[in-house]
Amino acid sequence: MNQPDLRNAFVVYAPEAKSRVLHVRFGASEMARVSAAAEEAGLTVSAFMRSLTLEGAGVRPFFTERDQAVLDLLLAEIAALGVRLNQFSRAARRREAVWSQEERSMVGEVHRSVAAVLLELRFFAERGRRTKGGET
Repeated sequence: MNQPDLRNAFVVYAPEAKSRVLHVRFGASEMARVSAAAEEAGLTVSAFMRSLTLEGAGVRPFFTERDQAVLDLLLAEIAALGVRLNQFSRAARRREAVWSQEERSMVGEVHRSVAAVLLELRFFAERGRRTKGGET
């Protein structure tokens, strides 16, 4: 079975010196809304505008450092679930599919973990929509 090439699926952007300047004009009320949205997102106004601009171009997701830390933990949890599921799959192939209490417990743990991951991701998606829409 062919596996997809995921080498470029996750791109990490290293910090680089900000040597270029982009000038944008805002009215006073617009600037107040931008500042409030940046504060709500936990970013400086510059980082907020840079993130929105790059995300709009499909370059980089809109996540704060805290968001990224949580997503890194979720990724580690999903990787651990993959290992557990592979163990479970190998065990099931070795014998008839009669589930032990431990296996039922493992499946329940997987379901709970996946539900938690989905809940967290839904939170990030909703917050991103609110932040982009100018809501606070």
